[in-house]
Amino acid sequence: MFITQALNFKTDWWRYLLGFFIIFIFWQFIGAIPLVVAMIANLDFSNLESIENANELLSNIGSKNLVLFLLMLGFLFGFIGLYFVVKNLHQQDFKSIITSRETVDYRRILHSFLIVFVVNTSMIFISYAISPESFEYNFKLEPFLILLSICIFLLPIQTTFEELLTRGYLLQGFGIALKSKAAAFIFPSLIFGLLHIFNPEINKLGYGFLAAYILMGMTWGIFTIMDDGNELSIGAHYANNLVVFLFVTADWHAIQSDAVFISVEEPTITSMLIPALIYYPVLIYYFSKKYNWNNWSEKLFGKINIEDES
Repeated sequence: MFITQALNFKTDWWRYLLGFFIIFIFWQFIGAIPLVVAMIANLDFSNLESIENANELLSNIGSKNLVLFLLMLGFLFGFIGLYFVVKNLHQQDFKSIITSRETVDYRRILHSFLIVFVVNTSMIFISYAISPESFEYNFKLEPFLILLSICIFLLPIQTTFEELLTRGYLLQGFGIALKSKAAAFIFPSLIFGLLHIFNPEINKLGYGFLAAYILMGMTWGIFTIMDDGNELSIGAHYANNLVVFLFVTADWHAIQSDAVFISVEEPTITSMLIPALIYYPVLIYYFSKKYNWNNWSEKLFGKINIEDES
């Protein structure tokens, strides 16, 4: 079982608390140094009062691709911190926070990536066909190719790090500490949502929009528990972010990109959440049939018997 295989290693509750703190330092402090240096170097200290939000501060650095590159470096350092904590603090096999299988199932990663990529891309272009006035064509070959290279080489690090941190490391930690499978995917999903609390879209749409991130986190968490591994969530998360970065951006997005389109439609919580409430259950249903998931009640809400598993 994906959660309880961590019991073969050091799983004291304080290790997870200290481990998360160490990872956070690597990710948000050490990893942010290049970005902070770039912001300070390009900051006009005589005109600070004109800066209204974080996106304006980031735009002073230079091109959107440069900002994206610097932001992605933070996740690279976060990944290094996660690897350090798992290997040294928990003395744990790193593969055990990825999957319970003998080897990582790359076919699962590819399959979930293709499904989410095709569906999400299709929805964007269908929306453009129905309501072209909601989009501004923004394609420029050179910056788009630079963006594509960042998305190929660095974006997978960001999305995989977030999955292994929340649906791997923390999912196992909460499950073991609270002896509950439900806690294993619910609490990391809440943390996943709260990690986005300072994003510009929260300022734009209100705290209610955190529900979209929590719902996404719970969907990927269900994938992980029901499928006994992170492969499906890794592929789906990468595809989700890749589509957004490549094909549609907006001035209220957390990360701006040189995407094909700029969304100029005024967003609402309803217009964002209702499609998600339909889309994520459909994804869960599809993968449950594809991979023959069963015994849902026990796998998602059963108790974890530490003594029996250890």
